[in-house]
Amino acid sequence: MAPKIDNPRIAYSCYYAKNREGEQFVSEHVFSYQISGTLTLSDGEKQHIFSPGDFRLIRRNQLVKFLKEPPPGGEFRSVSVYLDQQTLRNMSVEHDIRVSSPSDKASFVRLAPRPLLKSYMDSLSPYNQDGIKMDPKLVEVKLHEAIFILLQGNPELKDMLFDFSDPIKTDLKAFMEKNFHFNVPLERFAYLTGRSLATFKRDFQKILGSSPSKWLQQRRLHEAHYQISEKGRSASEIYLELGFENLSHFSFAFKNKYGVSPSRL
Repeated sequence: MAPKIDNPRIAYSCYYAKNREGEQFVSEHVFSYQISGTLTLSDGEKQHIFSPGDFRLIRRNQLVKFLKEPPPGGEFRSVSVYLDQQTLRNMSVEHDIRVSSPSDKASFVRLAPRPLLKSYMDSLSPYNQDGIKMDPKLVEVKLHEAIFILLQGNPELKDMLFDFSDPIKTDLKAFMEKNFHFNVPLERFAYLTGRSLATFKRDFQKILGSSPSKWLQQRRLHEAHYQISEKGRSASEIYLELGFENLSHFSFAFKNKYGVSPSRL
């Protein structure tokens, strides 16, 4: 079952399938509550598992892999509030909120459960009904309420939420080694490393000695060979995990490089 979205900035997810996995670029901070089932999130370095009753805040400008799993015989349910940059900028001006120091760059923040957080999420449930749409002005009110509630319990989040800077120029090789398995456009990689697309391609050739597209395919195939030959995993288990769009393309590229199909390795 596809996620039900009442408003692009307040969304309910509901799935009955055994699991649903994928990846996404998180462009805005996301404040979420896990109602049922479990959500596994990975930023390429660390994995976090969220269970029913857990609250989380996902930092913007992140590449994230996810796995949504409903409980036996049940459904996966969560609610997410997208704290968009314009709303945060307006609040910053209206209430003179300023960043005081660089924030921790953790991709995910696990929030300690508090009655106020639960009450807030419960207040959104009446709008998760067929035919009910939230008035845009009410959405603004609920977003402001969410931000104030977050800051009341975790004042240090101010330096994350109100940091409006774009990604700074970062170590290209280290970034790509961490994120090569994400299947995103080159423009996204360029932005997240603090570069224009042209500069990204130029730096890539200089630092890694190859074009981005060629390097990505070779790096993914190298990892695939390791996972199959050393870890005993199958092609169907890993092709999406490593950034390939479909199994046939992966198998063709693998055989072309190693001279044998993944299934015969």
